[in-house]
Amino acid sequence: MSKKQAVEKLDEETLALLEWCAEVETHLVAAGATVAEAQQHIEEQAEWYTDRFFDGLTAEEAAREALA
Repeated sequence: MSKKQAVEKLDEETLALLEWCAEVETHLVAAGATVAEAQQHIEEQAEWYTDRFFDGLTAEEAAREALA
């Protein structure tokens, strides 16, 4: 299965979460993290970020909270 086919099989909610996490990553990088550090942090704290997403935080708010 290609990457495109795999993405097409994800539901809208999951796609929205992934896009939100990508936006969080940009905020973490803007705050000084490397892309690799930001990605690793999001992966390691996936449950925490998922909770923040469903709590309705913006990506910027979640990044700020993570950096606090």
